[in-house]
Amino acid sequence: MNRKDGRAPLEMRPLSIHTGYNLYAEGSALVELGHTKVLVTVSLTDGVPRHVRPREGWLMTEYNLLPRSTKERKERERQKLSGRTAEIQRFMGRAFRAVLDLSSLPGKTVVIDADVLQADGGTRVASLIGGYAALHQALDKMVRSGALDEWPLQEFAAISLGWFGEERILLDLTHVEDENAWADLTVVATQGGEVIEVHGGGEGRAVPQPVYKQMLETGLGFIPELVRRIHQALS
Repeated sequence: MNRKDGRAPLEMRPLSIHTGYNLYAEGSALVELGHTKVLVTVSLTDGVPRHVRPREGWLMTEYNLLPRSTKERKERERQKLSGRTAEIQRFMGRAFRAVLDLSSLPGKTVVIDADVLQADGGTRVASLIGGYAALHQALDKMVRSGALDEWPLQEFAAISLGWFGEERILLDLTHVEDENAWADLTVVATQGGEVIEVHGGGEGRAVPQPVYKQMLETGLGFIPELVRRIHQALS
């Protein structure tokens, strides 16, 4: 299947990760995935929500599309989050809480803010990649300062895939590809192949089980290479 940008079916767009982009945040990363650009910051604050035990820490995420991140200006979500935004925030929160040992941060809340500067598909993938890089940076500072004794974060990454009929599967979808996919998945997994979350499904039709398995296996197979790329940017 021919792609407008000339990529092979299982080829990812150019990925750039600029860590330490924000002067004030404990950790930050600007991620460019093709034309998609996301700025992610990590903040560590004192205190946890009431439902969290005092000896535990907590993690929360916020995700926003900035007004001109899309072709037409998007209104800021000041009072009420859209269903899509709330869904992505919950998705990101579950992913990060699955890989971070919150007992190592008692009484602390980790806040991961992902702001989409420019959207062309894969914003949640870029947000997770940037969040991992920014969180890694923040935790590394804590280890070096003696505030943390043991490393609490598992290596993980995320990737998107789409199905376009028969056995046509594409990796890392642009916005146009995502709109035309028969099914799309975001696969989040650890370096060791443990599945954190698989998000997505058929777009108006059922997905054959062999195709779904192929999409999942393709995504899982690419995660170690993506983790390697992220750590190259961190070094």
